[in-house]
Amino acid sequence: MITKTQINAGLRYAILIAVGFLLAYPLLWMVGSSFKFNPDIFGNLSIFPPPGRATTEFYPAAWQLSPSNTMAFYYMNTLRFLIPRVIGTVVSSTLAAFAIARFSFPGKKIIFFTVITTLLMPELAFRIPIFMLYRDIGLLDTFAALYIQEFFAVNSFFVFMIIQFMRTIPRELDEAANIDGCGPLRTLIFILVPVLRPIIITVGLLTFMWGMNDFLGPLIYLNSPDRRVLALALRGLIQEYDVTHYGRIFAAAFMALIPTLAIFFTCSRFFVEGAIASGGKE
Repeated sequence: MITKTQINAGLRYAILIAVGFLLAYPLLWMVGSSFKFNPDIFGNLSIFPPPGRATTEFYPAAWQLSPSNTMAFYYMNTLRFLIPRVIGTVVSSTLAAFAIARFSFPGKKIIFFTVITTLLMPELAFRIPIFMLYRDIGLLDTFAALYIQEFFAVNSFFVFMIIQFMRTIPRELDEAANIDGCGPLRTLIFILVPVLRPIIITVGLLTFMWGMNDFLGPLIYLNSPDRRVLALALRGLIQEYDVTHYGRIFAAAFMALIPTLAIFFTCSRFFVEGAIASGGKE
């Protein structure tokens, strides 16, 4: 006999599966469309190609992303700014959050209020002054323009997330480390960082995902063709031919998405833990 609890569980799983499919459908449709010709892509909403009309010819063409360079070239260019950006964001945001969450000093409330206020400001508001600054100090058309600011804890969203996570950690750990002779930096590195691992991985993962999708930053700061990153190269596919080959575009987009998907699913457990715990209170 089916119990009420089993019925409720079945309904919950059915709803979750339906919602999950709706959320995953655009990605599945993109992957399926990479095996279709143009008339089959927009003829219906089916994920799979029509029988006998599936093709894999777009993947070799998509790998040769431009006449002079393959996708590997643009991957490496993207990683040249993305790896320093992830490192700078994680380190600077953790240090800033540690200072705000664990120390008392004059102006602490003002600084925390500033962090909260900048959460409400659009990123585009800072583009013009940052561009002028980089122009004056000679950082335009360099990869450093895409990551140097991240070493100064400019992303208040990540600082706030780490602060909220750190408030769930008992201060007794800091006091015990202090009694054992640990200074603030050693306490952070050896005591708090292992506990902060979920939120640190979450910050690194989000930084990586957003950096892979960053189109406006490279478009503004980079001009040389040999410094073109993956997002700009993908955009160039649309302008390359008189007739747009959407199958090739979808194939290139899916290959560009593979590293992000691999990292996300590898770190998904830590991502969920960090996202949940960052909403806690002290």
